[in-house]
Amino acid sequence: MRCPFCGHEDSQVKDSRPSEDAASIRRRRQCEGCGGRFTTFERVQLREVTVVKSGGAKREPFERGKLERSIEIACRKRGISAERIDRLVSGIQRQLETSGDQEVEAARIGELVMDGLKGLDPVAYIRFASVYKDFTEARDFEAFAGNVSEVGKG
Repeated sequence: MRCPFCGHEDSQVKDSRPSEDAASIRRRRQCEGCGGRFTTFERVQLREVTVVKSGGAKREPFERGKLERSIEIACRKRGISAERIDRLVSGIQRQLETSGDQEVEAARIGELVMDGLKGLDPVAYIRFASVYKDFTEARDFEAFAGNVSEVGKG
C-alpha cells in the first residue's frame, strides 16, 4: 500500500479488525519510509459493474465513492450517522453486484438510492429527488414534496 504522506511503496499492517457492519476490514498501517500512520479499508467486490449513463452512449465503471458522496450531500446537516450512510451505500452496492447484470442503468441506481433514502430521512429523500428528477419549476418540487408528506401520513 502506497503511503499517502510520502508515496513510499511499503507499509506494515499494525492492526486489523472488521468494521462495525462487518462488510469491510479496517487496517491500521505504518509507512516504512516516513513512519506515518494511516487507515485503509478493504471491501469484498463480487463483480465489476458498469454504469450505463442516460442515453446509453456513455459507460463507466461503478464507483462506490461517487455513490457515497451523492448520498452524503443529500444527508448533509440531517444528523444521520456515517455508519447508517455506509450501510445504505453497502446495501445498494451489494444489490448491484448480486443482480447478475454486468451493466446497470444509472436510473436504476438512482431508484435504489431514492428507495433507501425514503426509509432513512424524508428531507434527504426530497433533496436527492430534486436533483435526480431534475425539477425545473417550483411546482414540480411542491407536487413531489406533497406526495412525500402524504406517504408519511399513511
